[in-house]
Amino acid sequence: MRVTEKGQVTIPKEIRDRLGIVPGSEVEFIAKDDAALLVKVNENSLQIRNFEEWAASVEGLLDFDGMTTDEYMEWLRGPREDLDRH
Repeated sequence: MRVTEKGQVTIPKEIRDRLGIVPGSEVEFIAKDDAALLVKVNENSLQIRNFEEWAASVEGLLDFDGMTTDEYMEWLRGPREDLDRH
């Protein structure tokens, strides 16, 4: 396919059908090395694409004050009454 003078391209029908791209759908081009990836934009793709950035941004912010996972879960949710605690 060719790029028009306005920078537009036509997404082949086979790809539109496979990705569920219909009129009004949002897509994004992502530069990767010397290529461009076409990504259909939706809530899930945004979450997945940004997860590592989000994880890095919150790393080290939560302080359990020495609690184990089980102790933290009990503190957070309260004691479980379905467990036999002897």
